[in-house]
Amino acid sequence: MKAIAYTETGPSSVLNLVEREPGEPGPGEVRVKVVVSGVNPTDWKNRTGATGSLGFDEVVPNQDGAGIVDAAGPGVEGLAVGDRVWLYLSQYQRPTGTAQEYTVVLAEHAVRLPSEVSFDVGASLGVPAMTAHRALTVSEDGPTRLHPGALQGKTVLVAGGAGAVGHAAIQLARWSGATVVTTVSSPEKGALATAAGAHHVVNYKTGDAEAEIKKIAPEGVDLIVEVAPAQNAKLNAAVAGNRASIAVYANNGGDAFTLDIRPHMISNARYQFVLLYTVGDQALKAAQEDVSEAARAGVLEVGEAAGLPLHRYSLEDTAAAHDAVENGAVGKVLIDI
Repeated sequence: MKAIAYTETGPSSVLNLVEREPGEPGPGEVRVKVVVSGVNPTDWKNRTGATGSLGFDEVVPNQDGAGIVDAAGPGVEGLAVGDRVWLYLSQYQRPTGTAQEYTVVLAEHAVRLPSEVSFDVGASLGVPAMTAHRALTVSEDGPTRLHPGALQGKTVLVAGGAGAVGHAAIQLARWSGATVVTTVSSPEKGALATAAGAHHVVNYKTGDAEAEIKKIAPEGVDLIVEVAPAQNAKLNAAVAGNRASIAVYANNGGDAFTLDIRPHMISNARYQFVLLYTVGDQALKAAQEDVSEAARAGVLEVGEAAGLPLHRYSLEDTAAAHDAVENGAVGKVLIDI
């Protein structure tokens, strides 16, 4: 089989196309014939060494993907050869991810993909949708699970609604009954956020974001899904409602920020940091179940019409796919295996 591998951290040029024999699944593992691999920021950051050392003699990148179960190891229940699946955290603490024709993964990280859901959607779930799920379920006042009506009466503010996590957060929040507000930096990104399902789009480059959000939510917003905490700290303090939760899943725009204590104390605000790798099994299980149900319901669609343009690459062009994500491509980067 063909695979993309690297033996040292660095720029995308360390990625090499190699030939390998497909691995054999061990106890609790399945082998999946990968159809589409999804690329996330975490993939190129791991490759550069920004998140730590290589960890293995050789690494095949990419956490997310979708494909068909090709073989199952001893003790695997609930999955069989021929099942369509979506994959998440495929390469976490393991040497191989989804940038290859066949990948061996923990069976618990291979989730049945409903027949009506495309492989493109399946490869786009993983990190973005599960991160969004966690961000929407950390509030003091709940809910801990997402389903129609779970966020009824809540107002959710999604920072950066044109990004992959922001896109999924808009879709999941609207599916769950929330009023969804999002901030964007251009009319083009605003159109994408609207296509994803946002009720209100605020262009922070051209308008008064605080005034616009307060007009929409006079009592303040209940949940904030935050991609740029350093840039948005003052705005969040100004628009957060009583017992609001601010879920931070990225550090775009700065690695550190300061908070004014009094406004956050008055509103009993809660900052919750989110990293999918370490949220724990209970949160992962809840996310995979709810995300699968949302996908089955047609909620997590991708593509231009759904607000998340697709950028496609071949396996041989994985380096270019990584570069596209690192350079801030608007939409979802997929690799056709």
